[in-house]
Amino acid sequence: MSVILETSLGDIEVELYVDDAPKTCTNFLKLCKIKYFNGCLFHTVQKDFNIQTGDPDGSGRGGSSIWGMLFGEQARFFDDEFDPKHPPLHDRPGLLSTGNLGPNKNTSTFFITTGNNLRKFDGKHTVFGEVVEGLDIIQKINEAYCDDEGHPYKVIRIRHTIVVEDPFEDPKGLISLIPERSPEPKRMLSGRLDDEEPDDPTEGKTAEELDEERANYEASIRTSILMMVGDIKEGNKTPPENVLFIRSLHPVTSEADLDMIFSQFGNVVGCQIIRDPVTKDSLCYGFIEFADRQSCERAYLKMDNCIIDDRRVRVDFSQSTSRNSEEKNQQSGRYGHLTSRSQQLQIKGSSTRHVEESDFLFDHSDHVHSERPASTPAPVSAPKRPRDETRTERRNSPP
Repeated sequence: MSVILETSLGDIEVELYVDDAPKTCTNFLKLCKIKYFNGCLFHTVQKDFNIQTGDPDGSGRGGSSIWGMLFGEQARFFDDEFDPKHPPLHDRPGLLSTGNLGPNKNTSTFFITTGNNLRKFDGKHTVFGEVVEGLDIIQKINEAYCDDEGHPYKVIRIRHTIVVEDPFEDPKGLISLIPERSPEPKRMLSGRLDDEEPDDPTEGKTAEELDEERANYEASIRTSILMMVGDIKEGNKTPPENVLFIRSLHPVTSEADLDMIFSQFGNVVGCQIIRDPVTKDSLCYGFIEFADRQSCERAYLKMDNCIIDDRRVRVDFSQSTSRNSEEKNQQSGRYGHLTSRSQQLQIKGSSTRHVEESDFLFDHSDHVHSERPASTPAPVSAPKRPRDETRTERRNSPP
């Protein structure tokens, strides 16, 4: 009479000793019928000794016999089945034997031997079957990585039991204990890997799925870096969709210039050129915020790689979320240096001039030119010093 144990590492087929231990085999078969073992952990693995299971609590001290399930706590245990003078021997791997809490205190727990000549079990535990197929699975369980108490780091459990043949009659009331479907296994708490997690995380995944996971991982790394440098406060923040980042600017380019140029693509909410906090000189990069995303996209498509003030600038969508902070929304919008095209531009304390649309000529062709009228007057030559005729005469006279 055989039963198939479907485990998380593979199938194990066992042959039961129904003639030598009929009561123990009846208990095992009827518990399999009511799906009692489904989800039970191999809670303790002692290498080259035994592997223990059959306790729904996973402690090794729980469980109940089929009679306890039918008639209550008073019928939880059943007696040993062996001749004390000639007990069955635990002399080889693959033997099924009852686990108990003492003499004649057998429940649902059982173990499978993984070593030879385990004499300490003889006369204390009932051997009621042996593995006929799946010894390689037993060996896999035997070699599982475990903690100091023998608990596998990665969960190994019985997922299903299949009764191939049952020669014993069902006790009265057993049908009422048979569930309509297999119960869901209890998932482990933190500290143990679930049995459904693959050993190889890439197994069964397509190249597209792996690329997506890699991209998500790299994005999480970039997010962590931005949080470390203080650019973002929360990892779930996303960059604004209506802000452009511009770099490679000419040092003389101002916020008013950018406002005038980019206003042709939509309503510009603000412009900011990042400056040295001490010298106030331009660091040649900045941000441009539009009122809507569509205007921002049009500006990106037209202005990237254009020339402004004899410099070929690069434009991209901003990846910074610092512009969303509430502190910067309190004054002058989000950008403190916002200027309009009608404002006058002060250049290092010199005389003012008006910025007109004709000041900048740009085109998004292969050859882009920019002209800017000169605003600095030509340098004035210093007056010549009058010639000293007396000194010349003295130099030419004889001594």
